[in-house]
Amino acid sequence: MLKYVDTDIVFQEIPDEVTLAVNLSGCPCRCPGCHSKHLWDDTGEPLTDEAIDCLLSRQPAGVSCVALMGGDASPAEVDAIASRLKQRHPGLKTAWYSGRSILSKEVNLDNLDYVKLGPYLAHLGPLKSPQTNQRLYLVQHRRNTEPGNILMDLTPRFWRNKTP
Repeated sequence: MLKYVDTDIVFQEIPDEVTLAVNLSGCPCRCPGCHSKHLWDDTGEPLTDEAIDCLLSRQPAGVSCVALMGGDASPAEVDAIASRLKQRHPGLKTAWYSGRSILSKEVNLDNLDYVKLGPYLAHLGPLKSPQTNQRLYLVQHRRNTEPGNILMDLTPRFWRNKTP
């Protein structure tokens, strides 16, 4: 079972969204230079549907997205949580921040609106660095008559308005 350590309301993780970031523990990626080493251990509270409902009920109006930060140890559980979020909270967008370079086959993009892929590599920097290896994608869902989804790379949006 996925566990969460803490949450925060963030404005820069997902462009144009007020996001409830849910920090998941048990990260197997262990990126050198990681700024969230406290998420490496298997700690925290189980991320159940009831826990998510409680977390959302305590947030101010205007939260438009829930971002699951981590969960790489169990992508199938991330997918299940995202699916249930879509069912239980229509209109709420979902995002997954994965430290892997490739999206797990256990994740159905129909359940996500955004996905960030890539381990943190200190020498390349985070999303705001033009040299980053990480990418944030908007999932453009196609109609039932067209197969698959399209991933639109939003990463360059993080590089705008940079001062030299």
